[in-house]
Amino acid sequence: MKSLKLSLFAVAGALFLSFSANAQQVTPKKDIKPTGTAVKPAAAAVNPDAKPTGLTFKEDTFSFGDIEKGKPVSHEFTFKNTSKQTILITNVKASCGCTATNYTKTPIKPGESGNVTATYNAANPGSFNKSITVTANDTELNKVLTIKGKVIAPETAPVPATQN
Repeated sequence: MKSLKLSLFAVAGALFLSFSANAQQVTPKKDIKPTGTAVKPAAAAVNPDAKPTGLTFKEDTFSFGDIEKGKPVSHEFTFKNTSKQTILITNVKASCGCTATNYTKTPIKPGESGNVTATYNAANPGSFNKSITVTANDTELNKVLTIKGKVIAPETAPVPATQN
């Protein structure tokens, strides 16, 4: 019995030393970020030489002001290709499903113009501020356009009382 206890104690000690030796051999890498959060670097951090797109927009932001609930509104952002190469818009994405987009899908040659149209579905009353991200083939940087405004509920006329 005494030798069995001594053997078990010796095996436990050997396992402990084995685990601690392995733990000392593994050194943490300094470039590993903590788990649980995904960090996506900005395009400029990925490529510091990235230049803005050659599409020059007439405006970046448009305010609809007060708009009536239930009546969708649209705005056309116009742009010009100010680069020396042909540019193709590869994607236009709105920040939410309440905004639909359309855009020039043909290649835009130097000096030519095109547009990005944003249509906001004014279904819910209150202020809104939505972004539209434009991706083109000439740069890694995206162009962000903004529409904003306030949806107001239409005024209802008072219902006259009925007389009997």
